[in-house]
Amino acid sequence: MINILLVDDHELMRTGIRRIIEDVRGMTVIGEADSGENAVAWCRKNDPDIILMDINMPGIGGLDAMHKIMRINDDIKIIMLTMHTENPFPSKVMQAGASGYLSKDAGPDEVLNAIRSVNGGQRYLTPEIAQQMALSQIAPISEDPFRILSERELQIMMMITKGQRVVDISEELQLGSKTVNSYRYRLFKKLGVQGDVELTHLALRHGMLDSEML
Repeated sequence: MINILLVDDHELMRTGIRRIIEDVRGMTVIGEADSGENAVAWCRKNDPDIILMDINMPGIGGLDAMHKIMRINDDIKIIMLTMHTENPFPSKVMQAGASGYLSKDAGPDEVLNAIRSVNGGQRYLTPEIAQQMALSQIAPISEDPFRILSERELQIMMMITKGQRVVDISEELQLGSKTVNSYRYRLFKKLGVQGDVELTHLALRHGMLDSEML
């Protein structure tokens, strides 16, 4: 039996995945969490085989939660759920230790295929993401300026381009405002931009943002 923990701050998303899984023999959802903090606390008392976890959540978020959970039990395999399908997000997440990277647009068959693949010891990437990552390996680095950002810088960059203020980012990531600003100015320098507006335009040009979100 594959024991699964679902982690997403949207109950509707968790319910949808639970319904996909509950009718499949050999899989069961043994727990749910609505935040990274709750997922970490849950894993201190329980041992799921696989976690399906959203990257972007209030609080510590999926990436930080993954690091903490792997320190508790590195046998747990984590599949990240996200709307961010453009590199370098997938590369950063997989390098950080995720076993899978699955688009939230994935259909039921792909969700189940990802679970089975990861449980069998393989790593899973949504096919179009895998293709993008393969192509990025042969593209000049200059074409992808975001590749030089750390996981935390990339996370803060995405939050800034979605219009979140430093005080909001500070509260959500549980970091001091000075620390968030240090990351902010560091990524400005790395990317050669002068502020939030230029950063947002750069993200748009490189497909990191959907213009309909702005």
